[in-house]
Amino acid sequence: FGWDINSAFSRPRGEIFPIGSFGHTGFTGTSLWMDPGSDTFVVILANAVHPRGAPPISPLRSAVATAVAKALRLDEKTGAAGVNFKTLTGIDVLEATHFDALREAAARHNGHLRLGLLTNQTGVDREGRRTIDVLRQSIPEVELRTIFTPEHGLFGVKDTSKIGNEVDSASSLPVISLYGAKPEQKRPNLEMLKSLDAVAIDLQDAGVRFYTYETVMGYFLEAAAKANKEIVVLDRPNPIGGAFVQGPVADAGRESFVDYWQTPVRHGMTVGELARMFNAERAIHANLTVVPMQGWIRGDWFDSTGQLWVNPSPNMRSLTEAALYPGVGMIESSNISVGRGTDTPFELVGAPWIHAVDLAKYLNARDISGVRFIPVEFTPDSSVYAQQRCGGVQILVSDRNMLDAPELGIEFASALESIYPQSYKVAAVDTLMVSKASLEAIAAGEDPRRVAEQWRDGLEKFEALRAKYLIY
Repeated sequence: FGWDINSAFSRPRGEIFPIGSFGHTGFTGTSLWMDPGSDTFVVILANAVHPRGAPPISPLRSAVATAVAKALRLDEKTGAAGVNFKTLTGIDVLEATHFDALREAAARHNGHLRLGLLTNQTGVDREGRRTIDVLRQSIPEVELRTIFTPEHGLFGVKDTSKIGNEVDSASSLPVISLYGAKPEQKRPNLEMLKSLDAVAIDLQDAGVRFYTYETVMGYFLEAAAKANKEIVVLDRPNPIGGAFVQGPVADAGRESFVDYWQTPVRHGMTVGELARMFNAERAIHANLTVVPMQGWIRGDWFDSTGQLWVNPSPNMRSLTEAALYPGVGMIESSNISVGRGTDTPFELVGAPWIHAVDLAKYLNARDISGVRFIPVEFTPDSSVYAQQRCGGVQILVSDRNMLDAPELGIEFASALESIYPQSYKVAAVDTLMVSKASLEAIAAGEDPRRVAEQWRDGLEKFEALRAKYLIY
């Protein structure tokens, strides 16, 4: 009924045509695939229906498309699996434009810009240079004075409830932590901004509502508006892509450090787009500039960008874990281990009271798109159930584009509530899900697919709203 871009049925794209090319398949064995970027089309006319019993034609479609792309030498321009290797993040674009956005800001402040920077280990350019060092050495008009850090600290390795201030040894700049023990220590205040004209933000987000980097950015917009300071967001890719919007929209009036605003669990927006939306929809009206990326399109997962993967936080160590995080992370506030304290966080779910084989059998019988489950036992070194043997499952992602991760989360919650009603504390799921209606439906034993279907109206309204703020 429409064009296919990147799904389980995209085999006619082959291994080289990039995401952003598109096509369609026919029942008898025909297919069409077109790539606007290289002005190429591949048409296959075949008959896989007669005689009956012929092998599937999907591998042939893929092989033909790959051969065509190689014959046109498109692999030399892109790379395997459609990776375009052309994405420039905000800091890359800032460098490529000779820091024009900062020059313009400096001009508004008598030719001298006193700058703060909210960043961490993810703030690097294509060459691996820290944004801190790039900005310090950028142009004479810019004076980088202060570094601000979110949860997990400057190097992204601290996994504690309180992080103090420090000094960056490489630059000797003061580092102000915005992850203190008290709520007010998680917000920038007017005193912190008093000696600054503007604050730049360069953080790699996870594309998930309860990831706290989004909230800290929102707090900076609020503080900057009150203090009449400028905010410059250096945009970065949404690592799990911008094409999917999934999960429940957060209940109104329940904003918190893990729920800055009424967005779905998986919002499909970049930090720059979120900043634009927060600034307008929450009536913050900060003086905001977003330095957009170049070469990123909404269908791109992180491995299509050519950018270096840097763990956004200590327990998000791969793109697979990022893909699972909107669902597995959503339910981790309940009394289960999600693999923190193991080598594969968010790829495991278990507890001492879970029988691994029973849970795997139950979940596999649900035939959840994009994943399968292997019964395992594991012992976390730290975090929930540290040093305790847990039964559970390892999650295998077979097709990340077919996976609705928030729906996977409620599949887990429903399964555990059904199999272990005396042991599982389902009510705690709502801490990060922030949807009372969904919690009540799970507790009442409704089918998870029916619960997820109830999210549709909220998601459609959000998609219409977010369209006003999309850059790519």
